[in-house]
Amino acid sequence: MLRRILRLEGLPMFGVLVALYSFFILTAPDVFTGRRIYMSFLQTVPPMLVLALGLTLVITAGEIDLSFASIVAFAGLCFAWVYRNVDRPFGVWIAILAALLAGALIGYINGVLIARIGVPSIMATLASGFFWSGATVLLAGGLSWSIREIQDDMAHTVFTGRLFDLLPAQAIWTLGLAVVMWFILNRHRFGEAIMFIGDNVNVARVVGINVVATRIKLFTLNGIMAGFAGVLLTIELHTFWPTQGQGYLLMALAAVFIGGTSIAGGEGTVVGTVFGAYIIGSLEAGVVATGVDGYWTSLITGLVMGVSVVLNIVISGGTLARLADALRSWSAPSLTERMTQSDATTVPDHRTESSGDEL
Repeated sequence: MLRRILRLEGLPMFGVLVALYSFFILTAPDVFTGRRIYMSFLQTVPPMLVLALGLTLVITAGEIDLSFASIVAFAGLCFAWVYRNVDRPFGVWIAILAALLAGALIGYINGVLIARIGVPSIMATLASGFFWSGATVLLAGGLSWSIREIQDDMAHTVFTGRLFDLLPAQAIWTLGLAVVMWFILNRHRFGEAIMFIGDNVNVARVVGINVVATRIKLFTLNGIMAGFAGVLLTIELHTFWPTQGQGYLLMALAAVFIGGTSIAGGEGTVVGTVFGAYIIGSLEAGVVATGVDGYWTSLITGLVMGVSVVLNIVISGGTLARLADALRSWSAPSLTERMTQSDATTVPDHRTESSGDEL
């Protein structure tokens, strides 16, 4: 039973998240016993989680994408420009489509550079990130654009409103995307192809997987996810910033890696990424709420990340299950001992019988 429990996807990160919130409840009960802080997490974590979900598939395929933060900014630029220049009621929906298409285009270009030309993904996406970040700043003139009037639009309620005046809508969208990504990675041929490519690209070719097409689709999908994150961020802030998304680069990568996705590829976990994102997204606010000086935030973040990774490796590697087997073998009698005990109880005492006959 212990082995079955330990096989549950994302279990180590769920344990770390529960332990983290329990610590915060004990040290800052005024903040963490109310619902407002958790509603705040459900509002602020989704853009980063959307990025991490797309990145989970990319890293599972043995690749890396460092351009998604710039895609967030460029998609926000496209959204804000279209929204300001196209009349209602269709302007906002055309703006959302433009942002998603912009993300898809950048992702497709990344995929072509990597899959067809053969540029290593780390170099291709790093160059792409610098290029699109610079293009965004130039096109925006280095200025932020206010779209405050979007608060009166239905799209604001649909994507960033509050369900029953309580639950942030972006959390529901992100949960739905997580479910879709889980099915793609674990129950779809595209996810199976990603796993094969990440494990061994030569074997993937032998079994008939179109590696080039799969990689292009993968980076295109990641671009769409980054574009959607840009839409959520721009609608929620009512403003486009040329540098928006830059703060999510390390956070999204950290959420993927501590969630249990292998940096070598071939193994990914969407559920672990979800819990990892909320661990990363909750740390700073939790540390500040406990009264610890802000200079300790990075140190504590690194400590929690290290413990999370170690715990994930220990559980996923079967170390705890092997320890449980050892404890069970130590506590239970050995086979030799059981056979000795069995023989002792079944062999008759001939001396007693012979004594009785003589009597």
